[in-house]
Amino acid sequence: MQYENILKKLKTLSNPKAVEGMARFGINPKSTYGVSVPNLRKMAKEIGRDHPLAQQLWDSGIHEACILASMIDDPNQVTKKQMDAWIKDFDSWDVCDQCCMNLFDKRPMAWEKAVEWTKREREFEKRAGFALMACLASHDKEAPDKKFLALVPAIKREADDHRNYVKKAVNWALRNIGKRNVNLNRKAIETAKEIQKMDPRSAKWIASDAIRELTSQAVQERLQKKR
Repeated sequence: MQYENILKKLKTLSNPKAVEGMARFGINPKSTYGVSVPNLRKMAKEIGRDHPLAQQLWDSGIHEACILASMIDDPNQVTKKQMDAWIKDFDSWDVCDQCCMNLFDKRPMAWEKAVEWTKREREFEKRAGFALMACLASHDKEAPDKKFLALVPAIKREADDHRNYVKKAVNWALRNIGKRNVNLNRKAIETAKEIQKMDPRSAKWIASDAIRELTSQAVQERLQKKR
């Protein structure tokens, strides 16, 4: 009953104009209601953690139901099998990123999956690997530098992928790693300079954008204060 009520509520919150706007920003408009993320977060807070319900919502294939699923699922019950199954359904960058930041980065196997997924062929599956790296860099405050240094080879390897949602995620991962502390900032800038020497335009964009932010006064001052 709760499942049906949630789908009804999502439908009542639907916003066709928002769907049009989402499509312009590269979000798949199929099975999409245009419900805002703040509204989804409010619903998630009311629902609480519910692993079986999360899977039901995911299986609906409705865009917002999938994002809501990532918000209410119980991380402690999420398996490698589920993570691999869900990324195969990714058809928009926002579903990919929300799953990584709301759920996947809370699992110990996130580190392993981040590297593994960067070897995938499909655009959003590969993006998931780098999005997960970016989320780990933002959220895992206790992780040692060596864990992030182990992610760098995958970033360098895939910097020649020209696809928009891959290259942006590669850049995101590199920037977030470089904003953790002074040592990782130095390594990220060094990596970006190596990437910059590669031929593909995607690599040059990834590198120049990362260098611009990581060497900026704002980032450097913040890192010095954290020392």
